[in-house]
Amino acid sequence: MEYKNIAVNKKAFHEYEIIEKIEAGISLLGSEVKSAREGKVNIKDAYVDLRSGEAILLNAHISMYTNAGINNHEPLRNRKLLLHRQELKKYIKKTTQRGFTVIPLRMYFTKKGLIKVEIALARGKHSYDKKQQLKERDQKRDMARELKNYK
Repeated sequence: MEYKNIAVNKKAFHEYEIIEKIEAGISLLGSEVKSAREGKVNIKDAYVDLRSGEAILLNAHISMYTNAGINNHEPLRNRKLLLHRQELKKYIKKTTQRGFTVIPLRMYFTKKGLIKVEIALARGKHSYDKKQQLKERDQKRDMARELKNYK
């Protein structure tokens, strides 16, 4: 399906090993939606806190909407994520295990105009895992370059 990305957390794929992805709705104010339509969203340092039976998106920065006037929103406020109860229980159970966390991967518009957040259950990578991944990517790039020159 074709979705319009608002914000993508590229850092997450480097810092974390993605175990499982899921789509969640997000509760936003009107000025936040308008600001998101302008693309003024940053989820690079954001994470999801699962507490008291709710999923809360923390540290997601949605800039103030310039034309909102006095009815503007707080850029770094906590935003509630909308998940099914079974999904929420499953993620709470998995995050109680050592080393797992829930992070947002991207925020996007659906075809119906709704804003969704793709969140993932992830485990942090060690520095040697990151170096190994970079080394493998460089080797693949070199092999592709050699094959291109060979033909």
